[in-house]
Amino acid sequence: MHPRELAIADYTYALPEDRIAQQPLPERDASRLLVYREGSISDRFFRELTSEIPSGALLVLNDTRVVNARLVFHRDTGARIEVLCLSPADDGPVEEAFAQKGCCEWRCFIGNAKRWKEGERLLLRSGAIEFEAARIAPDTIRFRWSPAEHDFAYVLEALGHVPLPPYMKRSDSPADRERYNTVFAEHEGSVAAPTASLHLTPAILEALRSNGTRTASVTLHVGAGTFLPVKSGRMEGHGMHGEQVRIPLAALESFADRMGKGPIIAVGTTALRTLESVYWHGVKLLQGPAVEEMAVEQWEPYDTVDPLPTAAHALEAVLADLTRRGEDRLVGHTSLLIAPGYRFRFTDALVTNFHQPQSTLLLLVAAFIGQDWRAVYDHALLKGYRFLSYGDGSLLWRSQ
Repeated sequence: MHPRELAIADYTYALPEDRIAQQPLPERDASRLLVYREGSISDRFFRELTSEIPSGALLVLNDTRVVNARLVFHRDTGARIEVLCLSPADDGPVEEAFAQKGCCEWRCFIGNAKRWKEGERLLLRSGAIEFEAARIAPDTIRFRWSPAEHDFAYVLEALGHVPLPPYMKRSDSPADRERYNTVFAEHEGSVAAPTASLHLTPAILEALRSNGTRTASVTLHVGAGTFLPVKSGRMEGHGMHGEQVRIPLAALESFADRMGKGPIIAVGTTALRTLESVYWHGVKLLQGPAVEEMAVEQWEPYDTVDPLPTAAHALEAVLADLTRRGEDRLVGHTSLLIAPGYRFRFTDALVTNFHQPQSTLLLLVAAFIGQDWRAVYDHALLKGYRFLSYGDGSLLWRSQ
């Protein structure tokens, strides 16, 4: 069956409200870890991850940083207007957009939008910063601020709120600024965390490296689209959100070095989608005219005609193209939808949290371990695991 024909109702389960984690645990590595391998399920803690990862493995991390992208304004009438910054209005690189000074334009989600007229200015102040927002289109806002020498990232850090997911029914707290980011977060640009990595600590990473595990970092800036429910009955009616990606040459070389020598383990669905997107970019380089920027579309893997190159061959093409152009990183975007029927090229295991019913993330898990996803989720519910962003996690070894 083509994934377009999948009925999303087949990928659901009953998730009680009290199983959705509203707060992180006091210690990151105290979270529980469900381990699935070849139909067998066992229960661990994240502090025991080192014993589950074989020496010689490559752990792929997403080093994006969540920004305080939620802004709260009040009109003169007292009406509350919430703004969530989604993407630069010009579709340019997110990191460059955060570096803009004095003025910028963003596409945003606007809460209570009917109360905010186009052209009307809303104001925020914090210390010496004066910040103005004007709605210039139904989903587009022009921001201006002073002092103008501050960049947009600085202003958001001072005035914004942590964009906690909508299923966390609470306001953000000062602690969320640390805990809703990974310990290795570096590149600002996400409005949602790569949550599987929230469990990792410097001690765990050091123990893994001492045990012979290598790490490689990629950047996928997680967009709010990750929380969009699938509203259509069949997947053909769902438009997958696009997200910006940046992969250093050193990480690509690490992928090439590990292939056939040890497992490649993606920490999080974002790291996995980034890895698999590299393959499809390599396919384009081998099958068609040169393309400088990676652009992987939703249905591309399912509509590309065989014969397809091996993963090694596709990766060689990507490396050769970057060398030819004198580039030290692969940049672009991906809208890759991974659903049952997908054939994985790079990823042997996945560290991930437990995802919402009828979501594209649950489809990815079902593609990775097959129908055993139901056994995994039934076990997690039965054993009291905590679900979603601040919840517990799992280590899933791919079904062959």
